[in-house]
Amino acid sequence: LEIELALADLESVETKINRMQKAARMDKSLEDELGALTRAQANLAEGRPLYRATVSKDDLELLAPHFLLTTRRVLAVVNVAEDDLARIPEFEAIVRKELAPPGSASENQVEVLGMSVQLEAEAAQLEPKDRKEMLEALGLGEGALPRMVRSAYHLLGLRTYFTTGEKETRAWTFHAGAKAPECAGKIHSDLQRGFIRADVIAWDELLAIGSWNKAKDVGKIRVEGKDYEVVDGDTLEIRHNT
Repeated sequence: LEIELALADLESVETKINRMQKAARMDKSLEDELGALTRAQANLAEGRPLYRATVSKDDLELLAPHFLLTTRRVLAVVNVAEDDLARIPEFEAIVRKELAPPGSASENQVEVLGMSVQLEAEAAQLEPKDRKEMLEALGLGEGALPRMVRSAYHLLGLRTYFTTGEKETRAWTFHAGAKAPECAGKIHSDLQRGFIRADVIAWDELLAIGSWNKAKDVGKIRVEGKDYEVVDGDTLEIRHNT
C-alpha cells in the first residue's frame, strides 16, 4: 500500500514539476516550490513515502497546496498476539521510529496504536460490564477503540473545551491553536462578536474541586482575554456584550 501511495504521488509530482519548470523561467518566485517538489520526487522515486522521508518543515509547507497523499497524517494500528500484550509499548516505539524518524517533519504527525484485534473483537461482543471486566483483567484498561478515536481526533488537529451550568455540561470541538473568541463562536456567533473575556479552569481540576462556585471561592478560576489560546480540556465561561 505504501508503494502504491508513493507511486501515485510520484506521478502527480512529476506532472507538476514539468508544468512548473516552464513557469519558473518567467517567475522566479516559484523556485522554492519547484525545489521542494524536486526533493519530494527524489524520495518518491525510491518508493519512500514522504512521511518516512526527512522532509523539512519549509518543504512541507510548500508541498501543502499540492495535497500529496504521503504528506498526510498517519494513524498506524499495530496488531499484536495475546501473548505479547506486555510488549505493546515496545512495538509502538519501533513502528513510530520507522514511520517518523527523529528529526523528520512528520515526527509529530504520526500516531501509533498497539492492540490485539482478536481480543478487542471478542470484548466487543460482551455486555458493557463484562467487557470492562475482561479488558481490565487483561491490563487493557478501557480498550483500544476509545484510544483510537482520541488519536484520530488529535491527528486531525481537533480539541475539546467544555461549558457547564446547573442544567447541563457540554463539549465543543475546536481546532488546535484557536483563541478564546473563535472558540466562543462555536457556541454562537454573537458570543464571538461581543467577546469580553473568558473565565477558565481545566476540566480535571474543576472535577476535583466539585463545582464552579467552589473553584471560584478558592481562587482557581482565572481570567483570560482575547489573545488566550484555548487548551484541550479547558472549561470556559464566556463573558460578552449583548
